[in-house]
Parts: sequence; structure tokens; C-alpha cells
Amino acid sequence: MLFIKCDELRPGMRLARPIYSRKGALLYDRAHVLKDEQSIDNIRNFGLIGVFILEPAEPVPPMTQDDIEFERFQTVMYHDIMEELARIVKTHKQEKFPNICAQIIKNYGNLKKKITFQQGLRSTEDYIYKHSLNVGIISAMIAHALNASLSEQNEAVMAGVIHDIGKLTLSAELQSKLKCTPEEISTIDAHEIAGYPIIDDAFSALPNVKRACNQARKVLLDYRKGNETDISKTLLSARILIVAGIFDKETAARVDDAPISEVLVIRRMMQRSDVFDPKVVQALVDSINILVPGVSVELNTGEKALVIKTNDIDFLRPTVLSFKDNSIIDLSNRRAYGDIEIIDIMKTMDNRYMMDLSKVKGLGIAVEEPEYV
Repeated sequence: MLFIKCDELRPGMRLARPIYSRKGALLYDRAHVLKDEQSIDNIRNFGLIGVFILEPAEPVPPMTQDDIEFERFQTVMYHDIMEELARIVKTHKQEKFPNICAQIIKNYGNLKKKITFQQGLRSTEDYIYKHSLNVGIISAMIAHALNASLSEQNEAVMAGVIHDIGKLTLSAELQSKLKCTPEEISTIDAHEIAGYPIIDDAFSALPNVKRACNQARKVLLDYRKGNETDISKTLLSARILIVAGIFDKETAARVDDAPISEVLVIRRMMQRSDVFDPKVVQALVDSINILVPGVSVELNTGEKALVIKTNDIDFLRPTVLSFKDNSIIDLSNRRAYGDIEIIDIMKTMDNRYMMDLSKVKGLGIAVEEPEYV
């Protein structure tokens, strides 16, 4: 699978992922062949920076119905959020914002199962909007897993979507930059603070939204500077925003930088309980699929392995199949394998995995088999 910029698309290429309109209508399905320049021009007019293209002999990647719905939902909400944030910056008033957050909670704040969290590719121009949407979705899932009240969940989602509004006045490069100089950090912080009067005006009836954004900003600023942090007196919505924001930022797929794996990000969070509330981090782990059957991993022994059974008690210690000798390693058995651990995930380009689960079942291991479309 290749990522091809729209200017480099050519007739005969096959789409690897579906393309939706701003209203969520399917325009081009997976495996659709770009037959002529007209179809390519249509894609360029959607405002996309590029699309995923299948290589000549590559099969269509697996997607479940949940995966497809997640991509459709992201497309629709991305455009709604972009328009609404622009309106709030200009007028200091919200119009569709409550409905946007209600849609996020309706779709991802009441789930009874984990989801596969798919990261779409981001450019410097669309980073803030896609980040805001994903932080809102993750916040909804975490709040639900924590059994937070509806008002707390609503505050967390609103803070997740609105928290970066001040950054919209930054240069596109600084809006999404991962590694910043001390001077750049100060500039970013100043723009975030400048956004708070806007949040104050737009959410005057919900003061905890601004308060959560401000508390999360201060904790993360101290964290980046290497200062001591304290989350004991912060709002629940602020603690959720800290975890959701960092998780999305560091795992995001970018045009100019490779993402960090979910395993590494969560492991780092677990090592800093003064910054990342352990209960909130666990709620994140309980909400998304990470080390599930079909994921290829690297062990600290240098071996490569395939996850064949999830560990619901400790997701970092699943059962894996070693590529070296086809041996089964149950990492939950610390007496036998206590010195072995997963250090990272080996990913495909769009983070999807597929395996023959019938063979795993033949080994006597019970696994849930997803319904691929």
C-alpha cells in the first residue's frame, strides 16, 4: 500500500480505502479503479492531500463494518468541526458545537466493546481539526469506561474538541510540530492562552470547559519542560484531555513524520502517574484494540512474534506465536516467561491486520473472529 499525493495520481490506480463526501455518502469504494483524469480531478476537488493506493498485485486490505463506519464518521465530523471552529474564532459564538459533541457521544460514548482506532493521514493544514475530532472521540470513550456522569462526559468531549482553538492562529508548521524548541513552546503556549477568552465567550454557561483546557495545558507544559507536575486537584475532564490529547498526538499518522506505536505511548504514560492518571490510562486501554490477534510484535529477546490471544487483564502480556520456531509463548505466565516482554508493534501502513483464525482455533485457543466486509 502506498500513499500517493493527489497531484501524482494516475489512471489505472486502485483505491485502498473508501472516499466519502462531506455528508458521508460513499463516493469511491475500496478497490475502485481510477479510470480517467475526470475521476482524479474529482478526488482533487475533495480537498484531500492524497489517498492510499493499492500496489499492482496487492489484495484489498481487511475492514470490518465498524472500521468503515468509523472512517465515514470521521469524514463527516471533520468538516463540521472545521466549519464550527472557524465560526467560533470569528464570532466567539457556537452554533453547531453542542450537536457535534452530542454526535460524538452518541456514536462513541456508549460502546459496549472495544474499537479499532484508525488514524487517518494528516497534513500541517488539517492537523488541528483532525486532532480535535479524535481527542473528542477518545475522550467520549474514556469517560464512558470510567462511568462518568453525562455532564462530565459532555465537558470532556467539549474540552477535547475546543482545546486547541488558540493554535489556529499559529503557522501551519507549529500547529502540528512534535519536537519544539523552548522558544517555540512559549509561542504555542501564548497562542493557547490567547484562545481562552474565545472559549470563555462561547462557553460562558459551561466554565469547566475552559477550566479543563487550562488545567491540562499547565500540566503538559510542566511535563514538557521537565518540571514537577500534580494532577490531584485537576478536573476529571482535564485528566481525560491530557491522556486523550497525548495519545492522539503521538500515534497520529503524518505526512512528514512517522507515528509512535500505541504500545510505546501507553507504556510511557504508565511510567508517569503524576502526569497521566492511571485510571484514565486504563480506561483508554479498555476502550481500544491494541494487542489483538493478528498483530505482529517485537520482543525484548529480538524475536518477532504474532499475537494470537488477547490478555484482558494485562494487555501488554498476550499470548504470541514466535516466528523463530512456531512456539507459543503465553506472556501472562510470568513464572515461565517473566523476563520476556513486548517492546513494540510491527505495523502495516494503515495499521490493519488479518490472519487465519481457523488455525489459531485449531490450537485450542478461543479468539473472537471479526466479520470482514
